[in-house]
Amino acid sequence: MTPSRTTLRAAVGTVSAAVLATTVLTTAPATADTATVASAPASAASAATSSVKFVDITGDGGTTLKANVFTPAGADGTRRYPVIVLPTSWAMPQVEYMAQAKKLADAGYVVVGYNSRGFWQSGGKIETAGPQDIADASKVIDWALANTPADPQKVGMGGVSYGAGISLLAAAFDKRIKAVAALSGWADLIGSIYSGRTQHLQATAMLGGAGALTGRPSEELQTVLKDFLASRLDKEEDMIAWGKKRSPATYLDRLNDNGAAIMMGNAWGDSLFPPNQYADFFEKLKGPKRLEFRPGDHATAEGLGLLGLPNDTWTNTKRWFDHYLKGADNGIDRESPVLLKSRSTGAYEGYPSWKEVPSAQRRIELNGTKRISANLDSGANGGLIFLSSMLDQFLKLPPMASIPLLPRSLAAVWQSDRYESEQRVRGTTKLHTTVSSTAESGTGIAYLYDVGPLGVGKLVTHAPFTFHGETPNQPFGVDLELFSTAYDVPAGHRLAVVVDTVDPLYIEHNPSGARLSFSSPASDPSYVTVPVRG
Repeated sequence: MTPSRTTLRAAVGTVSAAVLATTVLTTAPATADTATVASAPASAASAATSSVKFVDITGDGGTTLKANVFTPAGADGTRRYPVIVLPTSWAMPQVEYMAQAKKLADAGYVVVGYNSRGFWQSGGKIETAGPQDIADASKVIDWALANTPADPQKVGMGGVSYGAGISLLAAAFDKRIKAVAALSGWADLIGSIYSGRTQHLQATAMLGGAGALTGRPSEELQTVLKDFLASRLDKEEDMIAWGKKRSPATYLDRLNDNGAAIMMGNAWGDSLFPPNQYADFFEKLKGPKRLEFRPGDHATAEGLGLLGLPNDTWTNTKRWFDHYLKGADNGIDRESPVLLKSRSTGAYEGYPSWKEVPSAQRRIELNGTKRISANLDSGANGGLIFLSSMLDQFLKLPPMASIPLLPRSLAAVWQSDRYESEQRVRGTTKLHTTVSSTAESGTGIAYLYDVGPLGVGKLVTHAPFTFHGETPNQPFGVDLELFSTAYDVPAGHRLAVVVDTVDPLYIEHNPSGARLSFSSPASDPSYVTVPVRG
C-alpha cells in the first residue's frame, strides 16, 4: 500500500523533530564569541537553561499557527526581554530553529518560532509570502507581546529562505520590527526564478513538489505554477504581478521609511535565489544594513547552524540582534557592511559597498560570427541544484567541461589570452552581444569558465536568457548579467565564454531545428566584462 501524503508528512515531521530536538537537548550551551561576551550582561553570558513550550497562535483570519516559544531562564515577569520571531522555511516543520532559538534564549531573548501557514500542522493554505503571511507575522508579534515577557520596543524577525522573505516583507508593513536577519532569502521573487525571462525548472519543480508533500498549496499557487511550467506567455503579466506582490523590493520605500536594521546572507551558488537580486536590493537600502555572501547553495551556508553546530552566519546573526535590539557595543556596526567569502580560498573580505567590490574589469572580445544549432546539450551546463554548488562549497569541485572538446556546432566559444597573474573575479560578469535566430523565440545560456593548461574548464558563473517575438533572421541586442560570484583564476589560466541552448536547470524555448547566430558588428561590438579585484 502506498502511504498517503498525510502519513508521509507525519513521518518526515517526526524524524525532523527527533533530530533537531536531540541536538537542542544534548548540545551544551555554546560559548559566545569574544565580541558578544565583552558587551553582553554577565547574566546573559552565564545564563541557565531556558525553557520551551509549544503553543497555538491565532494568525490572520483565525488560522491556527503551530509555534514554539523559548523564554530566558529566570523570567519572572519583573523585566522584559528583546523578542525574535522566526517563521519557518518552505516545507520545514516548526522545530527548524530550535537549536538557534535555545542559544538566543539562553542569551536573554524571547524567541517565537512558528510554522508558516499552509505547512505541516499549521492551518490555512500556502500563500507564498502573500498578504496573509505578512499579517500572520504581525499576529505572532501581537501574541508574543501579550503572552511573554517580550519588550515591544525591541522586536526582531529572522529566518532562512521562506522565513527570510516573510521577515523582510513583514518589516515593510510592521514598524515595530527593529532588526531583521534574512538568510538565503529573496528580494525579487520573479527575478529569482524567472531571471533572463527563463523558467528555472529544477528550482521551481523542487519548490512545488516540496510544498505539495508537506503542505496545502493554495489554488492561486497551483495555477501560477501550472502556467509557469507550461510557459504560458498569455499569463506572463499575471505571474509577474503575483511575484511583485511577494517581493520585498516592491516595498523598498516602506522598508527605508520604517528603518529596520537589515542583515542579509546568501550563497554564491544559490539555486533558488541567485545573489544578484539580493545585492541589487541591498544597495538601495538606506538604513543600517549588512550583506554576507559565502560559497554553497540554498541555505547551506547557515544549514549546519540549524543543528547547533558552530556557524559564522548564525554567529553574525546573533551579533546583529545583540547590537540592534540589546544595544550591545560589539562593533558589528563599524565593520565593513559587505562581507564576502571566496569560493577558491575560503578567506573573508570586507567592502564598504557592493558597487565597490570590483576595482577593475577584464574585457573579453566576442569577435567573429558563430552559428550554433539548438535543442542539444553541448556538455556545458550549470550542474544540478544543491549538489553542484555543495560540491563546490565543500570540495571546490564546480561543474566542469573540456573546452576544446565542446562541439562548436552546439556551443559558441571565445577565450581570453592566458593571464600572467591571478585574476580575483569579484562581482557580476556582464555579457553584451548581437543575436539572430531562425525562430521568433529561443533560449541561450552563457557560461564563464576558468580554463587550465589541459583545457579543462571549471565553471565560474553562468546565467540564462530567453527571447520571444523577435523577427526571424533579424539581429537584436542581448545584455545579460551572469550570477555574481567570488572566484580566483590562477595565473597561467584563461577565461572562456561559452553560449549554448540547453541546460537541465532551465526550460528552453528553442523550436526544433532552430539555429542561433552571434555576431559582433563594428558599430556595436560584442564583449564580456569580468569584474576583478586587484
